[in-house]
Amino acid sequence: MNKILLTTFSVILLFVISCKEKLPLDKDLTKKSYNLINQEGEEVKFPEIIKGHLTVLGFIYTHCPDICPMTTHNMYLTEKELSKANINDVKFVALSFDPDRDSPEVLKKFAEVRELDFNSWTLLTGEKNAVNDLLKRFDVKAIKTDESADEEGNSEYSMMHTDRISLIDKNGRLRKNYKGSTLNIEELVNDIKTLKD
Repeated sequence: MNKILLTTFSVILLFVISCKEKLPLDKDLTKKSYNLINQEGEEVKFPEIIKGHLTVLGFIYTHCPDICPMTTHNMYLTEKELSKANINDVKFVALSFDPDRDSPEVLKKFAEVRELDFNSWTLLTGEKNAVNDLLKRFDVKAIKTDESADEEGNSEYSMMHTDRISLIDKNGRLRKNYKGSTLNIEELVNDIKTLKD
C-alpha cells in the first residue's frame, strides 16, 4: 500500500514539475533595475514594482492604429477571464516604447478610455535610454518610420514594432512570449494557472 501511495505521489509531483517546465522561457529579469514613470507621473523601479506578482506585460505605443489597441484589449479580456476563475492577483503592465509622445498624462487617458482598472494595471514610460535598454532585455524591437510634421508642427510618425505580450512569474523570470494582437487568451490563462499551482 505504501509503495502505491509513493508511486502515485511521485507521478503527481513529476506532473506538476513538468507542467511548470513546459513554459519555454526562464530568463531572470531581476539582475538590472530600470527607473520608469507610471501613468500618475510617479517614479517607479522595474522589475521591483511587479515583485511577488504574476505579471502580464504588453509592449505598446498610444498612437498605434492597430496592433497596440488589440494587444491592450487582449490583455483586458485576459483579466476578465481570470476574474471569472477568481484569479484577481495578476498584475497587468503596459510599457510604451514611444516615450517622446507617451507622457504619463497620455498613458492615463489611453487607459481610462479603455476602462483599465489601476488597481491591477500600470502603464509605464521613461527616459528613452532606459526604455530602449528594457526593450532589449525582452528582445522587443521598435523602430520609427518616416517622420513628418502636422499643420501645427507636431512630429508625426508610426512605429514598426514587435507584437508582444510577455508572462513573468512571481520571481521576476520571463516565462513565455505571445503575439499580442492575436493572443490566444485561453492559452495565456492556462499558463497563468500553471504558474499559480
